[in-house]
Amino acid sequence: MENHTVRVLDAQFITHDVKCFKVEKPEGYNFIPGQATEVSINTTEWNDKPRPFTFTNLKEENYLEFMIKIYKEHNGVTNMLGRINKGDELILHDVWGAIQYKGPGVFIAGGAGITPFISIFRDLFIKKQLAGNKLIYSNKTSEDVIMNEELEGMLKDNFIKLFTREKIMGFTGKRIDRKYLIENITDFSQHFYICGSKEFVKSISGYLIDLGAKTDEVVFEKS
Repeated sequence: MENHTVRVLDAQFITHDVKCFKVEKPEGYNFIPGQATEVSINTTEWNDKPRPFTFTNLKEENYLEFMIKIYKEHNGVTNMLGRINKGDELILHDVWGAIQYKGPGVFIAGGAGITPFISIFRDLFIKKQLAGNKLIYSNKTSEDVIMNEELEGMLKDNFIKLFTREKIMGFTGKRIDRKYLIENITDFSQHFYICGSKEFVKSISGYLIDLGAKTDEVVFEKS
């Protein structure tokens, strides 16, 4: 496994608990939109604790970008990443990942599971090939939505947001379940792309296949 030590070029919170990191891009280091790598912090205490994160930038850019949810309540890697700033160093490993674009379809994301789709959407957008794709994005509240304005700008009416715990008057929480999929998807023969927690991916992929989606048309990261 090849390791690359890279310097952080920029680090900013883009939501209340998601931080965006731009880092140096090693020479010859390439990825396909949707892919990921393992990232560790270049300090004695943390350099042997890599965690998987997805690239969110365009592959042609001269830097690499990650959008990482920070769990401040845990004394773990993301908590420490919350303290990482410009000039600090990270360690990147090999590129991997099964989430790759196969053709127009429905993207279904839960929370930080949107990250592999961001690079895919950006790539399709600059190629003018985004037509025919739809995003269904579930979060606890509107404050948790990652890259809301950019996703709205790219996908327009094909960007559907669901909130499970929005605490505003008149709001009823809605989840992506079998009933929701039946009511909102008319064609189960198309491509489906799913990313989120293991439970999220397992339940939604199960619903889709039960409703007629072909197993090889349902794309998700297999653990």
